[in-house]
Amino acid sequence: MSDTRRITLVSRRLDVPVRAWELSSEAQNRIIFVKAFKLVRYALDHASHDVDRVLIDRTASAAEFLDLLTTLPSDFLGDVLLIREDDTCFLSTAGRAGGRLLYALTGTDLQFYLATTGLVAQPNVTGQLRTLDLISAPAPCYL
Repeated sequence: MSDTRRITLVSRRLDVPVRAWELSSEAQNRIIFVKAFKLVRYALDHASHDVDRVLIDRTASAAEFLDLLTTLPSDFLGDVLLIREDDTCFLSTAGRAGGRLLYALTGTDLQFYLATTGLVAQPNVTGQLRTLDLISAPAPCYL
């Protein structure tokens, strides 16, 4: 059976703490990790219609992020998020009248974005991640 969920591409560094990504089969989006930032453009050129958003988690400079934004496929209307070392970030979204908008977000804004889009596992009432979620989550998918 094929997975019909929209894709979130995540380019992340492997030498930093892992976020509590929501990788379960019940997640709103399918998260696919790319090993290198340069693969993001390739993935968008070949499957932008399936990609809902792109997260660049400390794997690109501001200049590389802007270069990616200027070369996005015209049919890609998803979010593009550049997360910096201190968890502040820049969010690029499609504008209502065409073009793209750029927002500067704080670390708190980032956590809100990740939670409301269902990209990270939600803590239970005590504030702890459910152990079952971490154990039963499928292995990450890499390009």
